[in-house]
Amino acid sequence: MTRDEILKAPSMPAFSPSYPHGPYRFLRREYLIITYETDPDALRAALPEPLEPAPGNLAYYEWMKMPDSSGFGDYEESGSAIVAQYKGEPCNYSVQMYLDDEPPITAGREIWGFPKKWGVPRLKVMKDTLTGTLHYDEERVAMGTMTYKHRSLEDQLDTVRDGIGQLNVNLKLIPDVDGGVKVAQLVGYRLQDITVHGAWEGDARLHLIPHVNCRVADLPVRRIVRARHQVVDFTLPYGHVLHDYLA
Repeated sequence: MTRDEILKAPSMPAFSPSYPHGPYRFLRREYLIITYETDPDALRAALPEPLEPAPGNLAYYEWMKMPDSSGFGDYEESGSAIVAQYKGEPCNYSVQMYLDDEPPITAGREIWGFPKKWGVPRLKVMKDTLTGTLHYDEERVAMGTMTYKHRSLEDQLDTVRDGIGQLNVNLKLIPDVDGGVKVAQLVGYRLQDITVHGAWEGDARLHLIPHVNCRVADLPVRRIVRARHQVVDFTLPYGHVLHDYLA
């Protein structure tokens, strides 16, 4: 391989890349998002500076089903995030994510710093209940349930779309070959070209089980605030550096 050929490769291994060049388009992506009040000390411990908690000590747990993702295929994902602020601007900070497909795990970690690990999430309708589960090493560590399409947000889809397009933040950490830190950044990105096919709210419950290697329960559930079910299309663009810890 020549130098030019090497530099054109989108990802490793160069002979058979894990993922192509972006941006990446997602069609009919389905969400179950359960927002809840959590322990303020646990929230603060999980949130990297200079991010600050938003009022209310809010976190959320979500399931995502991606049936048509350019470059990544068909997979499912689950994880937790914190409702935060960056220099006064509302944002969502990803704490941990678990999914069942190698290309988006690798791309997510290498490009944007998504905190992704392997797990087995599932989101499906069980009779009258939208149900999300997460298994890690064959042990169930999370279950969320929501009433199915009880309250439509058909008259609020523009507001839903605006919320989806707000700032998202990840902590990107990449070690150097000597074991030191090569990259330590807060990375920001905003979803683009968003189409909301439908959105609903309803009652929900969330059960998180402690596990040392899948620490979804480290942000404990104190009170359910709201739950949303939504189906959307969007483009995931490349991100930008908000804060460089090595600068």
